[in-house]
Amino acid sequence: MTIKKGNPDSDGTYHFDNFFNISADFICIAGFDGYFKRINPAVSKLLGYSDEELYAKPISSFVYTPDLKITIETREQVYKNKPLLNFENRYLTKTGEIVWLSWTSMPVESEKLVYAIAKNITHKKKIEEERNLLIANLTKINKDLKHLSYTTSHDLKSPVNNLLSVFSLIDVSKINDPETIEFISILKSTTESLGLTLKNAVDELIQKDELNAPIEELSLNDSLNEVLLSINSLIENSKINVAINFSELANVNFNKEYLKSIFLNLLTNSIKYSKPDTLPSVSIYSKKVNGISQLIYSDNGLGFDMEKVKDKIFGLHQKFHNHIDSNGIGLYLIYNHITNLGGRIEVESKINEGAKFTISFKN
Repeated sequence: MTIKKGNPDSDGTYHFDNFFNISADFICIAGFDGYFKRINPAVSKLLGYSDEELYAKPISSFVYTPDLKITIETREQVYKNKPLLNFENRYLTKTGEIVWLSWTSMPVESEKLVYAIAKNITHKKKIEEERNLLIANLTKINKDLKHLSYTTSHDLKSPVNNLLSVFSLIDVSKINDPETIEFISILKSTTESLGLTLKNAVDELIQKDELNAPIEELSLNDSLNEVLLSINSLIENSKINVAINFSELANVNFNKEYLKSIFLNLLTNSIKYSKPDTLPSVSIYSKKVNGISQLIYSDNGLGFDMEKVKDKIFGLHQKFHNHIDSNGIGLYLIYNHITNLGGRIEVESKINEGAKFTISFKN
C-alpha cells in the first residue's frame, strides 16, 4: 500500500504531512509484521536512532527488555482488531536511557497496519516515583512513631502500676504530718491520672490501627525469638518454661508486627495470670489441618470459666482476674490482629487448668 504525503492547498491550509511532521508526540504506522512503515521526526529525536535504523529493525528490538513480554502479548490483541488505549511501556534509547511511552493504537485489519500515537510520559513517571518514595518514607516514619508510642506506653505502664502498688501499701493513719499526707495524696492522684492517660493513648492507637496490614511469609521461630529476646528479663524472673515445636509448619503468611504482638500478649498473659506457687509453663506448636495453617498456644495458668466469659473474652477492657496490671487490651488486640487478616481464634479453658488458644491463619 502507498501512503501519500499531503501538500498545501490553495487556501494555505495543510494536509496530513505537516501535522505528522511537527507533532511532538510519536506518530507512527506499523505493519502486522512488527516493523515501522512510517514514523514522524519525534520518534527518531527521542530514541536517538536514524530513520533508517528504526525501519531496519523490528519494533520489539527497541522495547526495554523487562517490558517485552507484555508488549508482544498486547500487540497480538491489536492484531486481532482490538484498539489499544493508554498502554504504557518503556523503550531504550540509543544512549541507553529508559523512556516511558503511553500508546493509543488503532488497527486496520484490511490493510494489515496499525496507526499509533504515543506520548512521552517519562517526566510523569519520575514524579510518580519520587512521590511513591516519599510516601514509602512517610509510611515508615509513621510506623516507627506508632511502634514507639506502643513501646513507650508499655514501658511506662509497669512503673506507674508499681507506684500505685506502693501507695496502696502506705498506711497514712500512721503519718502525723498533715502536709506529708497531702503530698502523698497528690502523688497518688497524679499517678492514677498518668495511668489513665496511658490507657487512653493505647485505646486510640488500637482504633486507628491499619486494617490493610502488609502480608509476608514469616518464620514462626524467628518472630517468637524476637519477642522472647525483648522480654528476656521478664522470662528469667518468672522462670517460665517455654516448649516450642514448629517442625510441622515453620512459616506462615501474616503481618510481621501483628504476629509479634500475638506472641507478646500471650506470653505476658501466661506470666501475669500464672497460678500461685506454680511455675508458669507454656506450649507453642504449629500444624496443618486440612490445608489450614494453625498455631496452638497453651499454658497452665488460672484459666477462665468459659460459660461465663465465652461471649466477651475478646472484648475491649474485659477483665477476668483481679490483677493490678490487667487492662483488658491484650486478648482484644490478638483477636483483631487475627480476624482483620481473615483468620480465626478459638479458646478452650477451665478455671485453674490453663487455657488453649488455636489460631487458624487465612490461606
